Amino acid sequence: MRLREEDIDTSDIPEVTDWSKAVVGKFYRPRKEPITIRLDADVVAWLKAEGPGYQTRINTLLRNAMEPAAARSRRKIASHHR
Repeated sequence: MRLREEDIDTSDIPEVTDWSKAVVGKFYRPRKEPITIRLDADVVAWLKAEGPGYQTRINTLLRNAMEPAAARSRRKIASHHR
């Protein structure tokens, strides 16, 4: 059974007044999309040699390359709209 929002009693939850230690995006988990990718054998060997989680490392490496480029694109678009 799903409760309606107005039926949930939150009176025993203290109000948060100090958000200084809040972390933005802490629980953000982007949707993963399965793909097939061909990589050089030595690159895959290097990634796997670091231990379990090589696909996560690939994603992290690509995200670290993507984010600065995406930020530059956003700034470029914003400057054209001024």
